[in-house]
Amino acid sequence: MQSCSVDQRPPSLEDADDIASAVQDRVVVAMSGGVDSSVTAGILAGEGYDAVGIAMRLYSTPQESYTKSCCSPDDLFDARTVADSLSIPFYVANYEDAFRERVIEYFVSEYRRGRTPNPCVACNDHLKFDILLQRSLALGASYLATGHFARIDRSGDVPKLLRGVDRNKDQSYFLFGLPREALGRILFPLGGMTKDEVRDIARTMGLETAEKAESQEICFVGGGDYKAFVAKLLSEQERTPGRIVTTSGEVLGEHDGIHNFTVGQRRGLGLSYHEPLYVKAIRPEDGTVVVGGRDELAARGLVAERCNWLSFDRPNGPIECQVKIRYAGEPVPCLLTVGADPTTAFVEFEESQRAVTPGQAAVFYQGEEVLGGGWIEEPRS
Repeated sequence: MQSCSVDQRPPSLEDADDIASAVQDRVVVAMSGGVDSSVTAGILAGEGYDAVGIAMRLYSTPQESYTKSCCSPDDLFDARTVADSLSIPFYVANYEDAFRERVIEYFVSEYRRGRTPNPCVACNDHLKFDILLQRSLALGASYLATGHFARIDRSGDVPKLLRGVDRNKDQSYFLFGLPREALGRILFPLGGMTKDEVRDIARTMGLETAEKAESQEICFVGGGDYKAFVAKLLSEQERTPGRIVTTSGEVLGEHDGIHNFTVGQRRGLGLSYHEPLYVKAIRPEDGTVVVGGRDELAARGLVAERCNWLSFDRPNGPIECQVKIRYAGEPVPCLLTVGADPTTAFVEFEESQRAVTPGQAAVFYQGEEVLGGGWIEEPRS
């Protein structure tokens, strides 16, 4: 067992190079310190896999502002404790630089541009299923396993990404960016379970994390105040102040930066008006924030860019499918047309949708299967 006590340096992946000889049933388990990844490791170890736990150190949090959240220092300790109890090797991979460049800087940049980022998708795309997957294969593993609530169907000629059985926990929305060729190297053992079943298994296994609460915050934003986090990292020159106007052009006030707003936002606008107002659009070129009534948020469609397709290269024509435009929403019927450049998609909703938010993901489904997805560039009225 390779692990460490509280006051020892965690073994790094450089220390793990001696395990790099290929082992057919070796699986690297991404252990975040939560109950889901703990049960994932327990299941695979119990099934006889040569399981190796790896936790990613993604950021350092000053002690005075530290709040426990996903991937925090305390979570690394919990992951190590679980690995100890399962008698599997455990390592910590320091990916702070990559996380800062590919997730935090992207997060701040999107708000600076008047868009609403999705850091969980960025982390999956650039950290878990890129850097960590490649490192896992270099260590001789056949698979990388995570605790995501999603499924991979291997019954056909090529693997397919499916929604998780537990609709309240389904995380397929965050996984549309997976490389198609990587699906055969990924395991999602929890995809066919409910969250309650996962906790029951954790209790049966006697895992330290069985009753651990889930974090609802952005992992690197202490206290959940993303506006303060973004403002702290933006210089005065990078902020874009401007006016708040109605859709008819009436000026209602001014603001000190578009990073404080997101499409669909109602609270925190600092306005007094005779009806509830919502952010309809943000114009980064001049800092204008356009607000309107709830019905003015409706859009007939959207344009998505930087699309990744898991089920096809480029279809011959429009596809009737479903699209999910936010994690908390349900997929809705739409007509999907992939552009001449397959990284661009045009979507027409069967029924108008509210608060189509640039910067968020549009993920496409046919029933249980994830076809792919992209990043919302603009709504279409």
